[in-house]
Amino acid sequence: MSERSARGILFADICEMIKAQNLSYRIEGKPILESVSLVLGRGERMSVVGPNGAGKSTLLKCLARIYQAAEGEIEIDGRKQRALSQRELAKLMSYIPQADGFVPPYTVAQFVLMGRYPHLSPFSTPSAEDREAVDRAMSWTGIEEFSARRLDSLSGGERQKVFIAAAFAQDAPLLLLDEPTTFLDPKHQDEVRELLVAAQARGTSMIAVTHDLNEAVLGSDKILALNHGREVYQGDVAGFMQAEVLQAVYGKSFVFVDHPQNGRRMMLPNVMEGGGCGEK
Repeated sequence: MSERSARGILFADICEMIKAQNLSYRIEGKPILESVSLVLGRGERMSVVGPNGAGKSTLLKCLARIYQAAEGEIEIDGRKQRALSQRELAKLMSYIPQADGFVPPYTVAQFVLMGRYPHLSPFSTPSAEDREAVDRAMSWTGIEEFSARRLDSLSGGERQKVFIAAAFAQDAPLLLLDEPTTFLDPKHQDEVRELLVAAQARGTSMIAVTHDLNEAVLGSDKILALNHGREVYQGDVAGFMQAEVLQAVYGKSFVFVDHPQNGRRMMLPNVMEGGGCGEK
């Protein structure tokens, strides 16, 4: 092997932020994920899409080691996930779950400070560096004015920004998000999207589950599409935006249009499908 080839392999290894191979997960013997593999480089963003029950949230929970009985191998920044302590894992990865209605009984400042837990020693008080990280995360997300308010006094969109601020304070290079803009109004959706774009520009890698296919197309470098726990597609956005791929993922057809600002191919539901009103 030439020196150039060896350098290329080494560079490829270094640039992999997370890699999963043949990831499977079962609940009471029922397969939820089956032999799913993925690779995400540093600073890349992947959207995970698919119909309800496809295994999208389960995939994130396996990557975050919330589900620990998964089969297969996961490497994060070149290290085996199984070999990492919880504190070591939290220094590499932050996870924002779906909004489930539960609101922790803390103020915004207290909650964001909790994001620093992997960097704190047991029984230690937050250092100046920790406080600076919290202040920086709150400034980035524009939530300084909420710092003394309880989380249960905020709107859903405001709380989502707080959860993202806590993840930023955690200062992990990989961010996992489960439907980060679901249930938000258009204004807060745009604000959350802008925060994620800014985080990626700073080098954060992201894997986000979403049902919004156009959001996935506009904001992602890669798409992973699942159906019945299996990979149907993994690759770039252009390859995903093909009629046969979407048919295989969702079992229905779509209408395509070009985005008027950036020219990316977008999709609309086929309202004429199934004998709709006005069909000829």
